[in-house]
Amino acid sequence: MTITMYGITNCDTIKKARVWLEGNDVAYRFHDYRAEGLDADRLNDWAGKVGWEVLLNKASTTFRELSDKEKGSLDEKKAKALMLAKPTMIKRPVLEVGDRILVGFKPDVYQATVGAR
Repeated sequence: MTITMYGITNCDTIKKARVWLEGNDVAYRFHDYRAEGLDADRLNDWAGKVGWEVLLNKASTTFRELSDKEKGSLDEKKAKALMLAKPTMIKRPVLEVGDRILVGFKPDVYQATVGAR
């Protein structure tokens, strides 16, 4: 089973998730979408599986810097466009485990999904 972690290198939550994966001998590939980008098809796939609301990180600095007008008029199309233009608005990490998507880092969910190898 292929596991890919999506996020940005300097995120504290990414660092915690990477430590957990490595400490549990779980092989994964890291995709830094700040450096490598993120395509619309992948974002649409994620949104179809977990919902765009789950993916949008409203606590991110990037999101908080939006005007009240931009925040207030968000719908799926606008939110996806913002996340593609500014991937730091995507909640981190996004972990692709086969055809499953995990958003955020919760050790118990990681354990139940990928377990220790």
